[in-house]
Amino acid sequence: MARDRNLDKTGFVDNVQRLVRTSGAMGGVAARLAGHRIGLNTGSANHAEGLRSALGSLKGPLMKGAQLLSTIPGALPDEYAQELAHLQANAPPMGWSFVRRRMRAELGDEWQKNFRAFSHDAVAAASLGQVHRAVLADGREVACKLQYPGMQGAMESDLRQLRTALGVYGFFGNTIRQDEVYAELADRMREELDYEREASHLRLYRLMLKHTPSVRIPEPVSSLTTHRLLTMGWLNGRSMKSVLEAELSQEARNAIARALFQAWYKPVYHYGVIHGDPHMGNFTIGDDNRLNLLDFGAVRVFTPRFVGGVVDLFTALRDGDGERAYAAYQAWGFRNLTRETAEVLNEWARFFYRPLVTDRECTMRESNDPAEARVILERVYEGLKKTGGVTLPREFVLLDRSAIGLGSAFLRLGARLNWHRMFMELIEGFNVDTLAARQREALTRAGVKPVKA
Repeated sequence: MARDRNLDKTGFVDNVQRLVRTSGAMGGVAARLAGHRIGLNTGSANHAEGLRSALGSLKGPLMKGAQLLSTIPGALPDEYAQELAHLQANAPPMGWSFVRRRMRAELGDEWQKNFRAFSHDAVAAASLGQVHRAVLADGREVACKLQYPGMQGAMESDLRQLRTALGVYGFFGNTIRQDEVYAELADRMREELDYEREASHLRLYRLMLKHTPSVRIPEPVSSLTTHRLLTMGWLNGRSMKSVLEAELSQEARNAIARALFQAWYKPVYHYGVIHGDPHMGNFTIGDDNRLNLLDFGAVRVFTPRFVGGVVDLFTALRDGDGERAYAAYQAWGFRNLTRETAEVLNEWARFFYRPLVTDRECTMRESNDPAEARVILERVYEGLKKTGGVTLPREFVLLDRSAIGLGSAFLRLGARLNWHRMFMELIEGFNVDTLAARQREALTRAGVKPVKA
């Protein structure tokens, strides 16, 4: 316990320093967001770029929260969303002295006896922790993800700053109300600090995708995993950036996109579970061209009723059934929804569902062009203003993030597929009760803790 307290002192100092930095950054963004709401020229484009710079140099949650918010329609003005969408974890990794202290705190004084080899340098540094490559005593290659010190305090401090900025923005308008968005974001981000929960997510995904040979999931090592240390099997692979820079055949591009589609949406429609962070850094391509799916901190379990609503909305839009679409939005969790507001939402939904109702091979750009998306979202936003606005349900957050993140990956891959037929294969024989039973069994077997709200 003494070792943990020493580490927490370092974290406390870090948190005071970050509070000073983030308070200035978020105070500025709050003022400019308020100005944006009432039509003042606040130089927000330049400020958005500066905010991205300030947050990008921080380890911790605020950068993750800002990046997530950039994918939610109406959460931020366009210039902020565009800048924050490019945020990457670019803070330098912690040094070897930190690693030794953290490993000792998590596994005890003789922690090194568990390993034949352990890299002194991190192979990856993210917002909440860094990854080291190692070899276990039994010869297995593993990745050890170590959480940075003081992240619990940093999380609460950063969430308060984020809420302040959003609160000021929301005060001047309520076209798209963000209360539930913030609540969902806060709960999911807090869960990301629990590496034992993430290990259970690894077990869950290995169960759900065990019959999907094109996708590989690391195997967690439970005996060497704690609340702040996750040890899992090492998967060799090339980054998506290097893959995209290579000369890939159309067949190879299609195969990667098909594997991504299966990896994200088979769990959704068969088990009601979604990986909420389809960042390009969270998957690699193995030497055998299989997809390695990584980073399972942001995983959401949906109610079977919600997933049924997603399928019903697809069917309603395909068949032009306005009443079924209205009922589907209610199943999603939209409250006090008028028929007029539902029709405005349908314009958004028809665009995003378009690849799934188009029964032919096409690229994502052909069916979901980003330039058209901006025009449609602006039109939807203006329509919602006239109809009194809408409160986005919590479940919308990660579903929307995944759709946007995967759409971006499909665009960059230039994949040309029949998305409609792939989707129809996924939902063939869909039944809410069957999904509920399958979900209960999988969550129990994987040891996944209940999801808040």
